[in-house]
Amino acid sequence: MDEVASSTYRGNDRLLYGIILGVLAFWLFAQTTLNIAPTMAADLRLEQTFMNIAVSITALFSGIFIVVIGGLADRVGRVKMVMFGFVFSIVGCLLVGLAPSGSMGGAFLMLGRICQGLSGAFIMPASLALVKAYWDGAERQRAISLWSMGSWGGSGFAALFGGLMAQNIGWRWIFIIAAIVSLVGMLMVRGTPESKAPPKEGYRFDLLGVLTFMIAMVALQVFATQGAQFGWASPASLILLAVALIFGFAFYRIESNNPNAFVQFRLFKNMTFTGATISNLLLNATAGIIMIAMLVLQEGGEMSAQRAGLLTIGYAVTIMAFIRVGEKLLQRFGPRKPMLWGSYIVVASILLLMPTNLMLGPYTVLAIISFSLFGLGLAFYATPSTDAALSNLPEDQGGAGAGIYKMASSLGASFGVAVSSTIYTAIAGRNEGVRWIEGVITFSGNQTNLASREAAFFAFLANLVMVAVAILSILTTVPKGKTPDRG
Repeated sequence: MDEVASSTYRGNDRLLYGIILGVLAFWLFAQTTLNIAPTMAADLRLEQTFMNIAVSITALFSGIFIVVIGGLADRVGRVKMVMFGFVFSIVGCLLVGLAPSGSMGGAFLMLGRICQGLSGAFIMPASLALVKAYWDGAERQRAISLWSMGSWGGSGFAALFGGLMAQNIGWRWIFIIAAIVSLVGMLMVRGTPESKAPPKEGYRFDLLGVLTFMIAMVALQVFATQGAQFGWASPASLILLAVALIFGFAFYRIESNNPNAFVQFRLFKNMTFTGATISNLLLNATAGIIMIAMLVLQEGGEMSAQRAGLLTIGYAVTIMAFIRVGEKLLQRFGPRKPMLWGSYIVVASILLLMPTNLMLGPYTVLAIISFSLFGLGLAFYATPSTDAALSNLPEDQGGAGAGIYKMASSLGASFGVAVSSTIYTAIAGRNEGVRWIEGVITFSGNQTNLASREAAFFAFLANLVMVAVAILSILTTVPKGKTPDRG
């Protein structure tokens, strides 16, 4: 399909819903591990520390490759990249769902989770670029809202869906069904006219940039998830940190002078795009509060995965019910105000989860309210932030820019979960917990679970700091008023 013919095509609901099924395979099905990780670890006879890596590695690999694939999608075809993403999703889901117990199960699980991450890297930037290419104006905003329902809404239902499936049918069926969903999505997208950016002369694949970025990110992730177990000042931790810093610096130097860099730093000269991307990374990092809440309720409150997951139903309901309200707020006020309002609401939701000193009954009520507010805040934020980023991208950088934006989503979720779980396990693993906090806050009820409750408090506090930085980023970079569409 040549450029002239593809430019006359207009997106339809079959294409849009097919894309959304691919997004759901990542954000709904793959993210159920935030709740069911203890169940999976027990069934596969794996250590929880290994399981923690498996939980976060999907978002990590998505984040590492999402910009590269976004750039390739501009050149070799966005529809083609989406189709490859469906293949990775099917393979990854089957590897996880059919993983045997024991050491081989760990290999199946890790390889499957990496494939799931690669599927997200292929589908998300290419599909967003298709939305930009094949929809315009209000129709594009509708498409972005529905796309966001697949990502933000999918993550909203993940804990609830995972708990219900694991308790009543078995966790393996989550991934078997995900493979079927991906196959259906592939069939719906099949036959869509190809979309590419105008060809650029002299383009070369940025292999060196990709390798240095991957090494830096993997080293940093392992440091974040395993540093407490190794010892933060141990030789292993220090080597990992040194590798991350050295290769991170090398990546910056390589990309700064590379016309074919997969991370185009010049895009960040646009302050609206910068603010949307930074705040997007930090808001996605608050995915860590879901895992921490599930851990403290299951370990400290002795709840089942199903019951704990049910507490998140408000998150799923509000994000689905109000995400198009975010679209309307965008149309009326521009992106800045709804992005800020959404972030303020997320602050309130985290504050409601922090009183882990309460009895289980009152804390359960606060958790229900908190997750409802969490979904509301993200619903207000999602569409304005995405539209602000996409509307400020040049046409020939749609895939690459969308890739950077979605890289922020994936890396934010990955490192948010890693940092939150590391803080939690580091404190909860010590029988004495954090003694000085007991002189400041009185913990009611059961005193044998103080370490878990104190660990959750500090993990939530770290998430609160991340949202505060996101708010500062929006205030200093996103202008008031409406953002002009440069597509």
